[in-house]
Parts: sequence; structure tokens; C-alpha cells
Amino acid sequence: MAQSLSPSPLAPASFPDMPIVGGVRFASAAAGVKYKDRADVMLALMVPGTTVAGVFTQSLTRSAPVRDCQAKLTTRGPDGAAILVNSGNSNAFTGHFGQTSVEQIASAVAAATALPEARVFTASTGVIGEPLPHDRIVAKIGELAEGLSETRIKDAAEAIMTTDTFAKGASAQVEIDGQTVSIVGIAKGSGMIAPDMATMLVYIFTDAQVEQSALQALLTSICNRTFNCITVDSDTSTSDSLMLCATGAANVDATGSNAFASALETVMLDLAHQVVRDGEGATKFVEIQITGAASDGDAKIHGLAIANSPLVKTALAGEDPNWGRIVMAIGKSGADADRDLLSISFGDVLVAEKGWVSPNYREEEAAALMKQDEITIKVDLGLGTGQATVWTCDLTHGYIQINADYRS
Repeated sequence: MAQSLSPSPLAPASFPDMPIVGGVRFASAAAGVKYKDRADVMLALMVPGTTVAGVFTQSLTRSAPVRDCQAKLTTRGPDGAAILVNSGNSNAFTGHFGQTSVEQIASAVAAATALPEARVFTASTGVIGEPLPHDRIVAKIGELAEGLSETRIKDAAEAIMTTDTFAKGASAQVEIDGQTVSIVGIAKGSGMIAPDMATMLVYIFTDAQVEQSALQALLTSICNRTFNCITVDSDTSTSDSLMLCATGAANVDATGSNAFASALETVMLDLAHQVVRDGEGATKFVEIQITGAASDGDAKIHGLAIANSPLVKTALAGEDPNWGRIVMAIGKSGADADRDLLSISFGDVLVAEKGWVSPNYREEEAAALMKQDEITIKVDLGLGTGQATVWTCDLTHGYIQINADYRS
């Protein structure tokens, strides 16, 4: 289905130029899991000494690959690592067949790459509840192993797409102790996107050396400010996975480096924003800034209540500055709010304050802002110093059409 969709109007002009990250190679192949005549499986292979961190969906119905990856993150040792991802079938809610598929794929990858199975991580994305035809993937493992190249990251990004309309990539470079460290990442995600760690499939690679526990702590912390602050439709996938691999090939220890952490956050936020920009049917990229809340936690609750409201999102699609729907979302969020302290702005246009519409508000000014591709909604609760920013998109007929036909 991904092939038939036109690129999102919010899509970047092209896939970005990405620096080579030493110690990791990529490949893709067409296994025919669901889609015909397109790559639908990717392999990434990392050198010995690579450390791996990950965060995954909190869904109680999470898939067999997610559960397997969570268990394998505890493994240590000098070995390299491999990640294999297929699109078209999520291998979720497939009973004992799901674990069998994971084991068969991991065994084949391990044999082809001379890795222990405990260092082979898999992920699947696509339709829920259908057994994964893993034999089709296993049949392509040899081709994938032979096709590995440090330059094929775009091919890998394209292979993991489902209803995505463009391949997503981001990168950054930072100097540490006089040496250049590179970070690159790819992501897939368009629908079934809501913050519950990690909200899609994301794979990030760096040639820095980072101790595993420090890498895990850093990834978890940054996720709470990036991927856990986006939403397309309030639905959390059974397959959400985010993995970060540090190969150490640059011979630079970035453990505890603020510069490295900042560069990593730049890459992660870029990818998170791209997922929102590719929200199914989206025509608006929306940033919601909450200030003056009783706490940061309350601010995030308010922000997500606004971002997930179908009434707010359809008003955005219709370019209607219906600030009453913002008021509604705040009131129902469950976090502290006081009607008479609340202020709301669309961009720099003050819409409401002190429990009523602003006396200087002009509907035509707000209406003009709503016609833009990128919209900022600002809410100040007037209660304290808590703040948060979340990102979302509008809800259009396109979202309904894509999801109504998803299994067709």
C-alpha cells in the first residue's frame, strides 16, 4: 500500500545526505511478506564491541519480536550485533507461532553473520494477527548478508515503510576530544502513533563508544522529550521499538559527553517530527506549547489532551480557529486548570484570557494563521512553572481512507 500513496505535503524535499558511520553496514531485499515488487526487509550488521540500548512499547499486547528484543538487551560480551526488520506483517497477536518466527529468523541471521542468536534483534511492522511467513524472510538472509554496505542506509529506511509516504532519516556530527563522531538514524511511522515509548520503529547508529548502561539511560531520557511527545492518532502500536547502537569505530569515548547527548537529541527530535509530518492524511504540522502549569507532568497531560482531541484535530484540518475546543480539551485532561487564569494563543495572536475571549481578538487574524502548513498553539495555565511541548498533526478524510482500506 505504501507505494500507492503520494508524498505527504509536509514531507522534506528528499532523503538527507547521511555521513558514513563506521562499524555498521546495511542491506535490503524484497521478500514478498505482503508487498509486491518492493524491498520489505532490511538488515543492519554492527562490528564486535557494539553496545545496544533500546526502549519499547508498553502495550500489554506487544509482539513477539518486541518481547524477544527486551530479553536480549540484557546480554553482554564482545560480539557484534545485527538488526533485521520486515514490513507488511507485525508478527503480533500470533500466539506461539510468533516466537517460532522470531527464532527461525534469528537463527538464520546468526548463521549468516557468525553472531550468537542472543545478539540478533528483530522487528516486524504491519498487519496484526496474521502469522508471519518467516520462510520468505529466511530465504533472503543470504542475499542480505552479501549485499551489506555502509552506504545503503536509505535502502534500509525504505524497506521498513508501511503506510509511510517517505523514507525518514536524520544525522548529526559532533567533535569530541578533537575527533568527529557521527550519528545517523532512520524511522518508520505514519499511523498508530501515540507516546508510550517508543511510538514506531526507529534505529539510530553512532561510531562513538558509549558504555551500555550510560547509553540506555541517555536514550530513555531523551525519548521522554522527543518520541514520547508526539501523537498522530492516540493509538500505541504493538510493535513500537527504538534501538540505539554505538559501534565505537571512531575510537572516541562519548560516555557522559554533553555534546554527544545534544547531537543525539537533535537526531531523535528530527525523526520524531518527520513521523508527525507523515501522519496519515496530515496537512498540518502542529506544535503545542504549554506553560504555567502546576508541574511539567501536568503540562504534558494538557498538551496531549489537546493534541489527541478529534475535535481539535478536525478543526485544524478545516482551518477553523475554534479555540473553544482547546478550552474543552484542557478541561477534560484531568490535570489542574483554572478557567479564569487560562490564556490561549494561535501563533502570536492572543485568542482568550481570564476566562473569556480576548478583547483585542480578531477572528480573521487567527483564521489566516490556520491556513499555514505549520501552526503553533500556545496555552498558559497561570498556575506555576510547569511546561511541555508536544507535536501532532490534523485529522483529515485521508486518515479515514488509509485506515479503512489498510488490510485491503
